[in-house]
Amino acid sequence: MDCVTSDNPPATAGLAALRPCLPSPLTELADDRFAERGLRLLLKRDDLIHPDLPGNKWRKLEPNLRAAAASGARTLLTFGGAYSNHLRATAAAGRLLGFGTIGVVRGDELAGRPLNPSLARCAADGMRLRFVDRATYRRKAEPEVLASLAPPDAFVIPEGGSNAAAALGCTELGRELRGVADVVGVACGTGGTLAGLAAGLSAGQRAIGFPVLKGGFLEAEIRDLQEGAFGGRRGDWILDDRFHGGGYAKSTPELDEFTRDFTDRHGIALERVYVAKMLYGLTTLAREGAFAPGTRVVAVITGAP
Repeated sequence: MDCVTSDNPPATAGLAALRPCLPSPLTELADDRFAERGLRLLLKRDDLIHPDLPGNKWRKLEPNLRAAAASGARTLLTFGGAYSNHLRATAAAGRLLGFGTIGVVRGDELAGRPLNPSLARCAADGMRLRFVDRATYRRKAEPEVLASLAPPDAFVIPEGGSNAAAALGCTELGRELRGVADVVGVACGTGGTLAGLAAGLSAGQRAIGFPVLKGGFLEAEIRDLQEGAFGGRRGDWILDDRFHGGGYAKSTPELDEFTRDFTDRHGIALERVYVAKMLYGLTTLAREGAFAPGTRVVAVITGAP
């Protein structure tokens, strides 16, 4: 693979300079909680696609970045919470490609506080952060609200990078898993990755999405994304919303213990907002007998700690 590394940064502008590591690595993990039920656990390491664009965000951002460049826009504007991997990825892409970036952050109470590591990284990459109250944030797609946030030259990328273009970009993730997976688990924030992943899988494969927010709204969002990208529902997919831990960036003692134990077993530190919840869900389903013996279970690792 011809891919950029942290020691070999792109020297020229343009999407080609980013050189993502694709396909992302697929590695098998020996875990007795799966093995004793006749299952194989494999990790799809989308967290290794690019050192500056955390997690699988390249797959969703790439088609949007192409559209932004084609439009002549000089600024990217997007949205996210205080721990958003998407904000970090957009800020890094802006720095590498020469776009200005604006991040609209949910929660005006954060404006007077020190930046957490995620937002500090965004700022270091040149992103201008705008903190808005939660009521305004919920209305961010309304034309009058959007007009008040976005300068005239801005290309707007939705929260999480999830739109029809992003879903199309994520179909490649499913294609990379054809013939090597029976069940694929992925954490879901805005649903774009699952929408494309499921569409890219072949017949006989299925995807399970694990929402990291509570509320039960995500199925309709994914259906809309697939309608916009493919003209209707695609692939065999379901959601299991038992593992959100109380909401975005929240946890439970059971989830915390699982995360510590996983790291002790395998020497792999888990990203807690998304990845830990997904792996906790897959492990619970394995224990419940949800998968037949011989099933190849692939966990998509969408971000690093």
